[in-house]
Amino acid sequence: MPEELVTETFAYDGGRQATAYVPSQTPQAIVYAGDGQLISQWGAFLNEAADVPPTMIVAAHRLDDEMERLYEYSPGFDARRFGAHEKFFVEDLRDWAKSRFDVALPAERTAVFGVSASGELALAIGLRHPDIYGAIFSASPGGGYKPPGDMQSSLPRTYLVAGTEEPFFQENAARWADALRDAKADVVMTERAGGHGDPFWRDEFPLMAAWAFGH
Repeated sequence: MPEELVTETFAYDGGRQATAYVPSQTPQAIVYAGDGQLISQWGAFLNEAADVPPTMIVAAHRLDDEMERLYEYSPGFDARRFGAHEKFFVEDLRDWAKSRFDVALPAERTAVFGVSASGELALAIGLRHPDIYGAIFSASPGGGYKPPGDMQSSLPRTYLVAGTEEPFFQENAARWADALRDAKADVVMTERAGGHGDPFWRDEFPLMAAWAFGH
């Protein structure tokens, strides 16, 4: 059957949507993400990459208000808001993938991905749930969530990328790479030519998936 995009509205926050990219073949890997209006559209780039197995994306939509988005995505601002969104992200999205698409894969075939503020979300969710997400993909993470000093021994593999023309985000990504390496995590840190929001985020996504899930 052809690849498709499927959008569902959930009870969380009075009606929050998520969009799933469903590949044409049975998924062998799954990526959960924030900023769903954007990232769900990148599934075709995964599908076109020869070294990426069929990969499903389940992406929660973001709020339009940037501060409200940050409160949901970064645990350092409003613990209650972050916790409510974390429950929606970790429980409801995975339940939907299982019930609607019959997809439930082990941690080594599951990643969490985000860009900018949702790059912080990916780091926070991945570190808090390493038994669920075996890999973290974080592009140009913001600075609201910084590496905790007590990272546990079980850490997801982590792939970070940032642009040469976004020094604030480049510094945040490098800080995370250093902290995770110090904690003995498996880390890739890549720098690309470009600024914040440039196409290198989208272009890096298949490289991240190939690194985590490739044959």
